[in-house]
Parts: sequence; structure tokens; C-alpha cells
Amino acid sequence: MKVLTALSVATSIVVATANQSLLGIPAVPYKRDGCETFDLSKIHTIVVDAKHAESRDDAGQTLIPPTLHDFATTFAQDLNSTLGIHAEVQKSSTAVDGGLFVTLGNNEDYRDVAGRSTSEGYTLTTNSSGVFITGASPLGAWWATRTVLQQASLRKQYGIPHGSGSDAPGWATRGMMLDAGRHWYDKEFIIELCSYVSYFKQNVFHFHLSDNMFNNPNNTLEQSLAVPAAFRLWSGNPQFKGLAKHKNESYTRADFDEIQQRCAARGVTVLPEIEAPGHALPITQWKPQLGLNTDMSLLNISHPQTNPTMKSIWKEFLPWFHTKVVSIGADEYTGSAVEYNRFVESMNDFIKAESGKSIRIWGTFPPRPSYPNNIPKDVSIQHWEYFEDNPLYDYINNGYSVVNSNDDFYIVNKWGPSYPNHIRTEKVFHGDPAVSGGGLWYPYIFNQKNVTDNPKKSEPLVLGAVSPLWNDAGEYFSTITEAYYAWRDGIPALSNSFWGGQLSEGEYSKLWPKLHQYIPDQNLDRSIPSKGDTIFQYRFLNSNAGVIKDSSANGYDAKTNCDVSEEALKVSPKCSLTTPWSSKGRDYTLTLSLRLDKLSDRTNTTLMVGSDSALMLTPNVTLFTSTSYYRSNLTVPMGIWVDVTVQGRGNQTFASVAPHGSDKRAREEFQTVIRSNDGGQSHWDVIAIEAPIKEVTGWSGQLKELKLANKA
Repeated sequence: MKVLTALSVATSIVVATANQSLLGIPAVPYKRDGCETFDLSKIHTIVVDAKHAESRDDAGQTLIPPTLHDFATTFAQDLNSTLGIHAEVQKSSTAVDGGLFVTLGNNEDYRDVAGRSTSEGYTLTTNSSGVFITGASPLGAWWATRTVLQQASLRKQYGIPHGSGSDAPGWATRGMMLDAGRHWYDKEFIIELCSYVSYFKQNVFHFHLSDNMFNNPNNTLEQSLAVPAAFRLWSGNPQFKGLAKHKNESYTRADFDEIQQRCAARGVTVLPEIEAPGHALPITQWKPQLGLNTDMSLLNISHPQTNPTMKSIWKEFLPWFHTKVVSIGADEYTGSAVEYNRFVESMNDFIKAESGKSIRIWGTFPPRPSYPNNIPKDVSIQHWEYFEDNPLYDYINNGYSVVNSNDDFYIVNKWGPSYPNHIRTEKVFHGDPAVSGGGLWYPYIFNQKNVTDNPKKSEPLVLGAVSPLWNDAGEYFSTITEAYYAWRDGIPALSNSFWGGQLSEGEYSKLWPKLHQYIPDQNLDRSIPSKGDTIFQYRFLNSNAGVIKDSSANGYDAKTNCDVSEEALKVSPKCSLTTPWSSKGRDYTLTLSLRLDKLSDRTNTTLMVGSDSALMLTPNVTLFTSTSYYRSNLTVPMGIWVDVTVQGRGNQTFASVAPHGSDKRAREEFQTVIRSNDGGQSHWDVIAIEAPIKEVTGWSGQLKELKLANKA
């Protein structure tokens, strides 16, 4: 059955080419020339046109665009890591027979949905001599390599058909937004997300860098100062001491540079947001005198020190940001509209003069003839909700450019309760109210129910779309990777529409599972290749030069500097056992057969650590992940052999402790408490925590067996 299923998917792809497209996410217009195909696995050379090898795309949104040669080098790495295709990158003016040639053309040949030239277009041609890519710019050529990479993954048995096709995105802004103000995310996770979205030709990662939990306006000053709030950029400048509270939950300039560089290497621009004058508790906790008396989470923008303070913050961090556009947030402010407009205009003038950058704000106070001032029209608007504005009548018809972040694709991680905790793909494929039964949604569609609220598809003031994920409930309620799972299945569907693709829901459902396993330079699922259900199994019968053999079929041998005696590893805080892997994602069983002899601190002992989590005794069996502890009621007795087991089953996590070899286990589920944004309603909910599998250390005793299986 598995073979038949794979063949049916492949067959559907071949049939699609006859219909003048290459099915991928998004699909690519392509005219087939005859019946022959080119086997992409035979590519051994990628030739970059020497004339354009050092060219960069200056028309895009990043200030650090890679060269054409840079993109080709990354492409070669992707072919190797995902498909085992080894291709050497060369610079030359001529193609190599049977290779892949990359050059640049004229961006005037590629048009967006509004008919404007775009640097992101490309032409892909395949014939018996090889594969030929012509990009409108290096970035356009990069998107062509995503097409080739997808086709190489889908067409292993068939090859890419001879023919040619030109492709270009309908909209220039295509991306996701992550709320890092209310939940910490490490830089590696952000970089992996950029790799993930880039595979589907998204080009923007909107990074929300400051925010706070709900601040009850009735709070005292002391209560407001205690509300969780975070500013995520860590400056060494003493002037900003206290603005970011915890260095280990902030990004240094080196961190932020690395994030931006590695995202840009895959065509993704990081667009930073520092939120003010609303959602500004990180700033008012730092300088309480700047808060409104009626709500400390709002800046008092009439205070004489508010504007100078915000300008000093932007002056400090603008040099960090390698993008042409930054967001000042300016969301959900309930003070004076006139004062608000004056604040936005002041920040717009300052940021433009200081850096040449444009600013973006969330739609808050639409322009009105009755106002003595309105937002300048060179400020772009990010629409998210109709109770704030009507994007067509308030902004577009008045000459403002708009990014579509309407809350059809607005996620509140884990629990809203009025918003979903995942992208609803049915809204992507049936979100056009102008089509009976709902047609494909695109970024120009702001209202999925009322067609008169939507501009024409070719409206040039629609910049594109960004789908946000918010963490209204804060830090404790979710893990880092649960943000990925909220987006996982929906990002590719949105990407098809962001680009202007024509995939149907049925085509998408067949393609997505096939492509998912080949997305390069990331392992957000924390998957581990395995030849059977057992991923690794260590029985400590002996140690050969510090190597512990894996008795599974995978050969994932471990290393140790601990002693081995009496068929057990003698563990102490001064030695460790290290596996080749650091974390295992959903659906796993991790078992440690151990005997605890001594604990230096029964309330804070680590049994095993990984890159995403740690198994601890605090004193009960505990999992630590991100910045939070999740405790069970289970304990581990001293001096006797027991099996400590942690299981991840879908989005749930369990633990059990039992006498060694016993089938009778006391099992408990790790859970989290989720509270509504206003601090009122709450409930227990599931938590999905990865298995910590990198290192056994931190306790004194013996380990008889360590086993990891890929099912629960």
C-alpha cells in the first residue's frame, strides 16, 4: 500500500505538468517540451555566471542581500543535505553539459499582480543539456532554486520534464509574525523558522520584540511593575540598563546579527518591531514616570520625556536592523488620537532622518477629516481587525499602503479563546467571498464574507500579507516548538496564496506530506532517522575507549568518561554519557533504568539534558523547557533499581516511575495552566515537551540501560 500511495502522488505530479504547471508549493507555470525528463540526481556542477556572481538584489527589503554566488552555494548545500546530491559550485561564463547554470536577466520581464516589475521573478528551463535558471535578481534566482529543490524531492523516479516556465510573486511582502515579547524564543529556533518559510518562498519574518501580559487598569503601581513584560534586545550601553531584564532571555547584537544574516542567506528579511505607545509596559517598568495614570501599559505621550526616550531607544537599536522597514507597533492605544498621530509622525520623521528606513504601524486611528493631523501616507499600515479600521475605505482609498494581517489567520498560541491555536487552511482554500463556495484566498482579500470590503486584486497599495502568532497567555503555557506546530501545516498553504499560486486544496494535501521531510537546514520536528522502532539502546556491558555501543540497528554509539562496572555505568556529577543526538520530538519513549545513590540537592538535580529540555528531580520528576518547570507528583526512591520513563504522545507528555522490569507503572501527565489574557478564566491544558537525550550527568548512582524509541 505504501508503494501504491507514493506512485499515485508521483503520477498526479506528472499529470499536472501536462496542464502547464509544475506542482509544488507554490505551483509554477511551466510549458512542457516533449516527453523527456532530466534526472536532477545527475547534477554534479552548479555554474554561476561569472558576470553576475557578485551581484546583489538592491530592490528587496533587506540591507544585507547575498550575492548570486552566495545563494548558489547555499543551494548546493541543500541538495547535499536533503537529497545526497553532491554538486560543485563554479564561476564561469558557459554552462557545463548536464549541470545547472544560474544567471541574471532583466527584472522588467517579471511582473507582480499590480503589473510592476519585481526582482523576485525567475525563468526555469530544462532540456537534455541540463537545468538553466535566469533570475530577475539573485533573490529571484534563489526562489528558482526552491522550485528545483522541491521538484528534485518530488520527482526522484521521473526527473523534471523538459520545458520552460517563468514565475514571479504577486505580492512583495509574504511572511509570518512571532510574538517574542511575551514568550522567549532562542536564536536557533528563529533561524530554523526562516529556513522553513523560505522553502515555500516567504520573504519576511516579522519579529515582535517587546510586549507585556495583560495589565489591569485598576492595578496599583506596584502591581503593574510586577506584570510580566519583556524587551528582548540586550544593549551593553549603561543608558539602557534595566530596559531588558534578563540577558539569557534577550538577544545581544551578535545574536541579532546572526539571526538576520542567516535568514537573509535564505531570502528572508527580519522585520523588527519595538512596540509603543501601547503594549509598552517593558518601557514604563523601566521608567514608570512615562506611564499613563489610567493604564501603566500605555505611554503618556504628552509627557515631555516620552518622545526623547523612545527616540533614544530607536537611536540605540536602529544600527542593529538590516532592513528597509521597521515597525513601531503603535497598536491598541486608547489615549488621544491627536496625540497618537503626533507621536507616530514624530517617530516617522526621526527614524527616516536617522536611518533612511520607513516605518510600519498596526491600524489604530484611521485618518479622519475631523483630526487636525493624520498619519503620514509614507507610513505603511498593518491591518488586523475590522473594529480598528476598514483597510479599503479608511486606508487604501486614502492613499495608504497596507499589509494584510486580518485576524482570519491570527493565532493565539495554545488558547485564545476567541482565536484558533493553528492556521485554518480551509480559510486559505475557501476564503474568497467572490467565488461561490469560497475560492482561493489571496492577500488582497481582507474580508472573507463581504466582497465590497476588498479592493481589486491588482491594487498596488496592497503590499502583501503577514500572519501573526501571539502569546497572550505568556511564557509558562507553551514550549518553544509549540509555536512551530501551531504554524507547521498552515505555513505552506499560506505561502501558496502569498505568492499568488493556484494550488487546490486536494493538490496541497498530496504535496505537503511529500515535501515536508525535505525542508533543508532545520529540524523543527526534532525527528531522528531510525531503521526500526528503537532509535538507540545502551546496555553497559563494557566500554571500549569510552565508546558505548548502540544495540539498535542505527549504530548511534554514545561516548562516556564514566566508569563501567557490574554491567552498569557509574554516573557522577564529574562525568557524563553523551549521545549523538540532543532532542527527540513528538512520539517517543525515553527510559532510564537507574539507581540513585546520592543527590547533592534533592530539590534541584538534573538526570538528563538536551537542547530543548532537561529531566530533573525538584524533588519530584520534572521537565524543564524554555524558561519553565513542569512538575509531576512522581518521586524516584533512593538506593533501588527503577525505570524512569518519559513519553511524548502527540501534543501530550507523560512520565512514569516503576521498579526495574515491572509492567506496573504509575503514570502521570505533565500539564500547564492557561489563563485568559485578562487574568480571569483559566484551565489545565496539554504540554508537548521534547525528550532530553544529549547527556546523562548531574547525579550519583548507576545506569543499567538507556533506551529511546520513536513511539509512545
